[in-house]
Amino acid sequence: MTHLLGEFDCKLDVKGRLIVPAPLLRQLPPNEAGHFVVNRGFERNLSLYPFAAWERISERVNRLNQFVEKNRQFARYFYRGATELRLDASNRLLLPRRLLDYAGIRSQVVLLCFPAFIEIWAEEAYGNLFDIEPADYARLAEEIMGDDGVGAD
Repeated sequence: MTHLLGEFDCKLDVKGRLIVPAPLLRQLPPNEAGHFVVNRGFERNLSLYPFAAWERISERVNRLNQFVEKNRQFARYFYRGATELRLDASNRLLLPRRLLDYAGIRSQVVLLCFPAFIEIWAEEAYGNLFDIEPADYARLAEEIMGDDGVGAD
């Protein structure tokens, strides 16, 4: 399983193509490096999944009981706009215009890696995420991670 790491500043070209940074590509297994799925993120951003990671999460969504209304609603939102992408010879991904519009992405973007997927943010929107004061971050960390018994060694 892939464990992605990093934050990358990138720029889209006029056609909406994103050059995937070489340090990020090196983190992917060679047989998975060129195949992705992009869809809408939970906030006004995009989620880019290596294809193998997309298959794993898609299997989970497909196991939801479709006779339950909230499950159908979630699946619709999750799959809405999902698009399979492949790197071109210049290591670029052509991001769909509809998804770029959804995320308010024009040119400058930030890629934020989670272990199994990558968030794509408009640069300004990404910067606004971190208007949290350090004390708020410390409180949030304590609330989320403070009682799991694992040290931060």
